Amino acid sequence: MERCIAIEWRDGIQEGTVELHNVELVDLTAAEGTADVRRRAFRFAPGGPCRLLLRIETRENDIGASAGRVSVTTPQNPFTFFLRDVSPEYPIVIRDIGVLVTEGNDERSFEAVDSLLHRAGRLTKLQQTEIDPEESFATAAANTVHPHCPIWLGVSRDIRIFDLVLPEGHPAMVQPRLHGMLKGIPEWDGKAVQYQFEVGRGSLCERKVTRRLESGVLPIVRATVVDEDITYDVTAFVGLENSLLAAGGVRGIHYLVAAAHGIGYSYTEEQEKERRLLQEDELLRDEETVLFIQIDVVNAGSVPRYAWFKGAEPMDAHVQEQGPNWRYEEATGFGRLESGRVFCVSKLDGSPLPQQEMAVLLKPGEAVAFELAIPHAPVSEARAVALRAADFGERLTDCVEFWNGKLESVARIRVPEKRITEMTQAGLLHLDLVAYGLEPDGPVAASTGQYCPIGSESSPLIQFMDSMGMHGLARRSLEYFLELQRENGFIQSFSGYMLETGAVLWSLGEHYRYTRDDTWAAAVASKVLKACNFLLEWRKSNKREDLKGAGYGLIEGSVADPKDPYRQFMLNGYAYLGIVRAAEMLENVRAAESVRLREEAEQYRNDIRTALLDAAARSPVVPVGDGTWCPTVPPWAEAIGPVALFAEEGDWYSLDRQAFYRRTGAHFWVRDSMLGPLYLVFHEIVEPDEQMAEWMLSYHSELMLRRNVASTQPYYSRHPWIHLKRGEVKAFLKAYYNGLASQADRETYTFPEGLARTHLHIERDSLHKTHEEGWFL
Repeated sequence: MERCIAIEWRDGIQEGTVELHNVELVDLTAAEGTADVRRRAFRFAPGGPCRLLLRIETRENDIGASAGRVSVTTPQNPFTFFLRDVSPEYPIVIRDIGVLVTEGNDERSFEAVDSLLHRAGRLTKLQQTEIDPEESFATAAANTVHPHCPIWLGVSRDIRIFDLVLPEGHPAMVQPRLHGMLKGIPEWDGKAVQYQFEVGRGSLCERKVTRRLESGVLPIVRATVVDEDITYDVTAFVGLENSLLAAGGVRGIHYLVAAAHGIGYSYTEEQEKERRLLQEDELLRDEETVLFIQIDVVNAGSVPRYAWFKGAEPMDAHVQEQGPNWRYEEATGFGRLESGRVFCVSKLDGSPLPQQEMAVLLKPGEAVAFELAIPHAPVSEARAVALRAADFGERLTDCVEFWNGKLESVARIRVPEKRITEMTQAGLLHLDLVAYGLEPDGPVAASTGQYCPIGSESSPLIQFMDSMGMHGLARRSLEYFLELQRENGFIQSFSGYMLETGAVLWSLGEHYRYTRDDTWAAAVASKVLKACNFLLEWRKSNKREDLKGAGYGLIEGSVADPKDPYRQFMLNGYAYLGIVRAAEMLENVRAAESVRLREEAEQYRNDIRTALLDAAARSPVVPVGDGTWCPTVPPWAEAIGPVALFAEEGDWYSLDRQAFYRRTGAHFWVRDSMLGPLYLVFHEIVEPDEQMAEWMLSYHSELMLRRNVASTQPYYSRHPWIHLKRGEVKAFLKAYYNGLASQADRETYTFPEGLARTHLHIERDSLHKTHEEGWFL
């Protein structure tokens, strides 16, 4: 089957070549203008029209990875298109470079077709955003999913935290955690338990439940459950068994033990040996963290009404069924396991709860207070007796003072929108809550949800600490990565992620920009140089002739969960940016090394840009909303176009990747959008106002975004930042508000890991993810 294709340049072009893939070129001629055509090369005479005709032997079925492609290489603006995409109804018009591709018998010029497109008045998504009313949170909230998340409560620096799901037509659920792991108990053969209690009449056709943080910002939960005339006001927070938080009672935990309780940690043999030596003493403590809950029940009606509640019961954490054997003691209010240890203390109006399940008749205006104190691990009877004597009001006052003290010592951000003001303060405390280490000094593991710290994902957390004046905590969080650095300079905290070395160097450099602390820079200089030299040696091993045109001088490896061991632009962008920041922070303390690193970085930048342009030249153009077509770029240097276009064969949902996709809800665009080439703008390799940046934003918006928000894990995409740098206020606000409304719990401000995981009972991923929250902050 033979097709004839016409290619016309608006402004004329002198020379170039045509390369075909999966199809055969029969003939190449000049349809207009004077040209010297030899096989696949052409040279037009200057000043005249430039229109080529290509006769191509193709196939009947031209779809899939074996589809025919045509690449046109010219000194300026090379491009590629799928042969299957060419049609006279929707000709390929690449307006920015003045190129038309259509059927050979379509005699219209570039100007004629482009004029028709202008008259049609169609717009790209970004163009439409510019003429639409400016986005607001209210508009975004009305048009996006509403996340509803469990709440993590703790005391900071300590991995003994609680995951709380409030009663909303189902039992309330209390899950003790050791950060990313569920807490097991010996009475259940080391398996994890979850404590469930109930208030109200259960699941009804109407639910009136509101949740809020104390003062809108503190990690203390306030909730109201309205069951017709009966109102249940819930207050929950975490304190210490005996000590007061505000009096300096928080000890913390060693960072090696803490991070090892996060998913994905990666230690050397020596680090793992040290962790094992420390772990027993670090976890077996004389004082537990305790979840304190008080439910104030009041009859707001005009006649007597019953209120119902049931005390806590241990359940199997994984199957939500009967857990270990236990009994309730009415005389003491203790929930006691067979071992004799107490897992919960229950009180009603200050005295032991008379029985596990209660119906209390309340007169109009009458109230009772139902209390639960759940230690992170069951305690002895003597300790339970002491815990029963704890005054809820005093402990609440202590907790409020503790968290307010943290806020009073840092900067404040105030904006007209109360929600955003609150979220910046609540977010800072969320980051602090899962930053684990010993007090008052030493490394801190700035954790990313249920995971251990990750050089890339922890970076926004640490940098927000710096931006709020928490330089000490930011420095300690960076110290964690330097302590884990390998002998060869490689930094890897999370197994399989190869980008951490560059990302950590970047965060070190940003910390220096905030503090200008040359004494600190001198102290860490040796480790910084070791990391830079590791990256440069790695890069040197890729300066091979066979890689020219396919990522010469670029390092290779996975940047996130997908196992893609390629020369990814995100990986190399972080490495480049890290070296640049390292050169900056060493300028006053290692001047000669600073100069060397700047020179190396500039060469690296040139190689990345060359690889980017080479990759763009062979990537197929795609249609956008105004009827024109836009060049594209793959996520790594070796690829042909965006992976989701499947221009080349590859099993992107193969067995070793299926678990990632099932677990995360990630879909076709995960590599191209969340891990794609837009990072090169963020990494200062492509300028925000360059044509390449505009192209990447355009096809990214058209193919990958909904309401200008990326899929799955929106905060992995850097396009909102690029909109800001380009002065595109409306596009930024569209991304900002819709991302925020669909990602964060609108009542408690918790950020789950991704859009597919914003509903209860979806396990295996973090329902409290500080990486996403960090990028918001």
